Amino acid sequence: MKKLVFVIFIFCGFASFAQKHVHLPHGMVFGEKPIGIAPVAATKIEAMMGKKIRQTTALTGKLIRVTKQKGGWFEMDAGNGKVIAAHFKDYNIMLPTQLKGRGVIIKGVAQRVLTADDLQHFAGDTVTGAKQHREKVNPKARITFEVWGLMVDR
Repeated sequence: MKKLVFVIFIFCGFASFAQKHVHLPHGMVFGEKPIGIAPVAATKIEAMMGKKIRQTTALTGKLIRVTKQKGGWFEMDAGNGKVIAAHFKDYNIMLPTQLKGRGVIIKGVAQRVLTADDLQHFAGDTVTGAKQHREKVNPKARITFEVWGLMVDR
């Protein structure tokens, strides 16, 4: 009986030592490497986009938290209390939660959330003339980002 308890204790010890902390070195890449576009600070993305709804770009900034590991869903700090909600284009990406608080460079498509002019969303509700539906940018809306690639910067 004592030998059985000893063997179980040894196997549990090996299992606990096998689970080591994953070190995320500078330059570690998830998805494709973000090259070819000069990165812009995440705090300046709204000013850079201007009135554009979508823009392909690369951003540098601090990752606030990983919301979902599978699919690479995370939030990035955009300054002034704003948050950029981001996710990978490829759902097979697994992001480690240790990225929280790290500086990253991401490449992909930034997009503003669109709202209808008079908030009617049903087919057939459109009118012609001055009250015709137009898509306009909501200045208080968050920016979403579809990520093609992420690289750990700091």
